[in-house]
Formats: sequence, structure tokens, C-alpha cells
Amino acid sequence: MRALMRRTWLDLSSHKFLNLITVITVALSMLIVSAFLLFAANTGELLDSWRRGVRMMVYLQEGLDDARRRDLQQTLAKLPDISEVRYISKDKALQQLRRALPGQASIFATLRKNPLPDAFELRVAVGAASPQGLQEIATTIRSVPGVSDVEYGQQWLARFADVTRLLRMIGYTMGGLFLAAGIFIVANTVRLLLYSRRDEIDIMRLVGATERFIRMPFYLQGILQGALGGALGVTVLYLAYLYVAGGFRHAGLAGAFSPRFLSPAEIGALLLGSTLAGWLGCFLSLKQFSRLQENG
Repeated sequence: MRALMRRTWLDLSSHKFLNLITVITVALSMLIVSAFLLFAANTGELLDSWRRGVRMMVYLQEGLDDARRRDLQQTLAKLPDISEVRYISKDKALQQLRRALPGQASIFATLRKNPLPDAFELRVAVGAASPQGLQEIATTIRSVPGVSDVEYGQQWLARFADVTRLLRMIGYTMGGLFLAAGIFIVANTVRLLLYSRRDEIDIMRLVGATERFIRMPFYLQGILQGALGGALGVTVLYLAYLYVAGGFRHAGLAGAFSPRFLSPAEIGALLLGSTLAGWLGCFLSLKQFSRLQENG
């Protein structure tokens, strides 16, 4: 085993620049894949936290008397996906708006009447707080007599979901392309070593060396290139995560949303994927080399 590792190390050190390029390419592919995996995990948690506190505003028609308003409140409270219904009068809504905009007192001073409608604030159950679920709830509520409109940030939510899907697709596509490039470079690196050691390999076969003994150093080299590239990519991502997380804490946003890093299982899957990429590059190169020798 010691002799096997020594042969592998000699092969790596004899082509340092090419091996460095291989490791960097694999690292870039793992960095891109892991970065978008981290983005997907954190945006998923951000959406989940938003869904846990999602609220809908139901605006009432003008001239609705107290009896009809109470009936409407009972109707909304009976909906299966609504966990809480709170009435907000237009006077109270105006007071809240004044407190939220203390520097705009001149605007409120020119108002002749309250332009805001009466409304109900609804808390939606977590299980129904998806874009499709919210849309179905809003459609149902809009059909209730006495309701003027329903607002829950549907345009923001739809755009956020679309951008998230697009970025995920771009990230996985770019990561796949870089990973394919990494496999290609690993294969070329091993192929170069095979051709440089062709005579040595022929002599080893003549003296009775098995194919497993001959190929094992090359497989170890490909596996090491993939593992080192994956570890380098994850390390760079972790340093970037520490910088971003520190920015969140410095800006005082850690309480609202605290980004998390990849779990040990996700890191293990990434390292396993990069290691398999190195092994695959070596496998393809050895297969092609054997085919050329058989034809030659």
C-alpha cells in the first residue's frame, strides 16, 4: 500500500501544473453547485418563515353595517385554512399609517376624509401558505358578498418564486457544465500519464503485474483530484458564507432571518460527488487507453 501511494504521489508531482488546473476546475464546479444548493436551502427557509406568519388583508366594501360585518367575520373564520380573523377599522388603519410614516404629517393634514377601507386581517394556516394555496383562498374570499378586494403580496411572492426557480436552474446547469469540464480534464491528465508511462506499463504486464495493480495508482490520482477539488470548493463557499453571515449580524438582520450553512449530509454528498467525478474521469481515460492498445 505504501508503494502504491508513493507511485501515486510521484505521478501527481510530475505534472503539478496540469493537476492544479484539474483540482481548480473541480473546485469551481463544486463551488457553483454548492453555492446554489446553499441559496436554495436558505430561500426555502425564508419562504417557510414567511409562510409561518403569512397574513391576508381582506378589504370591505363601503357602507357595510355592523351586522353584515360581523356575519362576514364569522364566515371568514369558518374557512378551513384561516386560523385567525382580526377586524381593523379604517380609523385604526389610518392611525397605524400615521405612526409608520412620522415624517409625512403634511400629507395627512391635507386629507378631508379617511381614504382607507375597513378590513380584516387573516392569519393563514402554514399548510395552506403556498402560492397556489393562497391564490385559491383569495379567490374564495373574493366571491364572498361584502368583500371588495384581497391582498397578500401575490405579485411579490410569484416573482420571488420565479426568480428562485430560474437561479436554481442556471446554477445547476453551470455546475453540470463545470463538472463535465472537470471530468474531461481529469481524463486528459490521466491519459497523459498513461502515454508517458506506456513502456513501463508494457514491462509490468510482461513480468506478470495484474491490471488492477497497474490501474490502481491512476484511480487513486483521479479520486484525490476530485476530493481535493470538492474540499477546496466547499472551503471557499464556507469563507464566503462567514462573510455574508457577518454582514447580516452587523446590519441587525440576524433576528429577522439568519442564513445557515450546508448540513454535514449535504457537504458529504458534495464531496462524494466530486470524488466520483474524479473516479469517472480516470475510468473513461483508462477505458479509452485499453481500447487503443487492443486496436494497436
